[in-house]
Amino acid sequence: MDFKDFFKAKIRVLRGECGETQMQVAKAIGVSVRYYQNLELGENMPGIERFIALADHFGVSLEYLAGRSEVRKP
Repeated sequence: MDFKDFFKAKIRVLRGECGETQMQVAKAIGVSVRYYQNLELGENMPGIERFIALADHFGVSLEYLAGRSEVRKP
């Protein structure tokens, strides 16, 4: 599995665990709904600022979001 496939699956799972819509997550991290939808489709990859915003929003570490650790929060 390449990183795009891993990442889109990870944010879908995290969003589902939070019980949020794509619109809610998009608003929380300061992007358009379409941009966020493209993240979940694997068509976009976030820059570092959005990557950090996603980790903060979902309450996980950057390492967990990137698949480099199984520990959600250090």
